[in-house]
Amino acid sequence: MQIERIDLYDYFGIKRNDGAKGYLTAYIHNQSKEFCVGRVRPAMLVFPGGGYVMLSDRENECIAMAYFAKGYNTFALEYSLVPHTYPTQLIESCMAMAYIRENAEKFYIDKDHVAAIGFSAGGHACGMLAVGWNRKEVFDALKEKASLCRPDAIVLSYAVVTSDINVRQASIDNVSGNDEKLAKLNSTEKYVDANTPPAFIWATANDNVVNYMNSVLFAKACGDNNVPFELHIFEDGLHGLSLATYETVSAKDSPMINDPVSVWFDLSVTWLKVKGFEIKF
Repeated sequence: MQIERIDLYDYFGIKRNDGAKGYLTAYIHNQSKEFCVGRVRPAMLVFPGGGYVMLSDRENECIAMAYFAKGYNTFALEYSLVPHTYPTQLIESCMAMAYIRENAEKFYIDKDHVAAIGFSAGGHACGMLAVGWNRKEVFDALKEKASLCRPDAIVLSYAVVTSDINVRQASIDNVSGNDEKLAKLNSTEKYVDANTPPAFIWATANDNVVNYMNSVLFAKACGDNNVPFELHIFEDGLHGLSLATYETVSAKDSPMINDPVSVWFDLSVTWLKVKGFEIKF
């Protein structure tokens, strides 16, 4: 495996605001001459959660490694947190996607099969990428490279979605700086349209932090706009399950081990494979 950390602001020649992040870690399969000649892989961009105040380790490298084990070349984004607000995170997300596509040949990636996955607030960042990749702010920052920013599919995991007051999360306020106008811009379900990529969406019905209706609203918006989607609402599970396996817990008796929900990962891999996300020779 090759591991590389990329400073996205430096790569694109964009000035970084004080304290901003915008770093991308790449996990790349070695291109063995013994069996990898001519092989290209799908890619997965990972957005860990953390309410825009931190980045969860449980939803970061371990997720990248899970998809890596399925044949993907993977990337994890260290995006900016409070007090940085919209559009900083959107531009960083778009820089990450553009970087992956621009370096697809270098990393032996199928540039037409680059997906993104996000958890909780990271799911919000992932959703914003899906609906906001073609916004003016992105074109102003990346110019012609903005055309490289649309993901080919997304996976939303107990994602923050809406600014609707009934199910609104603190993450929306954090990324919006408590500005109501920005909060509406950050309500991702309101901006789903025909350009939104296909979505695999999952949550738990009794999530104690992010109401499952966030996921339902995004799925409905996809359906209303003829965007392909698959939605799974599992009956039982705490917020922040990640893989819901021993791999992402701190104790063997952790309630975060949830076998009925852990199937989400294999379901997502199968769904992506149907969409063409597989190793090509």
